[in-house]
Amino acid sequence: MTYCVGLLLKEGMVLLSDTRTNAGLDNISCYKKMYTFEDPGERSIVILTAGSLSVTQTTMARLQEAIDDAEATEETSILKARTMLKVADIVGAHLAEVASDITMKLVRNSQATASATLILGGQRKGGAMRLFLIYPEGNYIEATPDTPFLQVGEHKYGKPILDRVVTPDTSLTDARKAALLSMDSTLRSNLSVGMPLDLAVIREGECRIHEQRRIEYGDPVFAEMSQAWSAALRDAFTQIRI
Repeated sequence: MTYCVGLLLKEGMVLLSDTRTNAGLDNISCYKKMYTFEDPGERSIVILTAGSLSVTQTTMARLQEAIDDAEATEETSILKARTMLKVADIVGAHLAEVASDITMKLVRNSQATASATLILGGQRKGGAMRLFLIYPEGNYIEATPDTPFLQVGEHKYGKPILDRVVTPDTSLTDARKAALLSMDSTLRSNLSVGMPLDLAVIREGECRIHEQRRIEYGDPVFAEMSQAWSAALRDAFTQIRI
């Protein structure tokens, strides 16, 4: 399983993913689920992936192949598309095609189907920041002021804090903290989600990745935040009277 979350704010975007992939209790691996594409100052794009590893890796490879193609056009390359909506169309088309191809091979061998879901966020120069959740069939929904965050994977444990805290006016600093605490809640409640974590921050109007880092096991800042959150919850619990 996995957990990925993207937050869309007036100040920018925060995107976070875990790296655990498992095919059973005795087959756990670490694979990145965050992919970044950018032409600094012109556009920045981050994609978070959840689902079949074969589907997500093949989809990302095809997107990169189109970017590297000297004859790529605005219809084929996400770094040349005129709008973020067109980027979502291109990503969705590749995702649906790859999922269909792999599923056909699996069905022929009497195996289960393969699918994946993506979070796509970014901005091009002169355009607005946009955040999409792309389904296995290639269709998508978009984050709005009423729902300024999107999640994929094991999302139920990390959703309550986002529901209570995050609005479009939330600062990037607080949004970053909310995303990390949302992940911390998920890590504590579900063994199929695990560290290291990948974090990316995009500031509105910069069209570049402002911050990108991997948070490893034992990271002191993340550990301190986790401990402080646990203590705060315990204190709040003891203060409530019924």
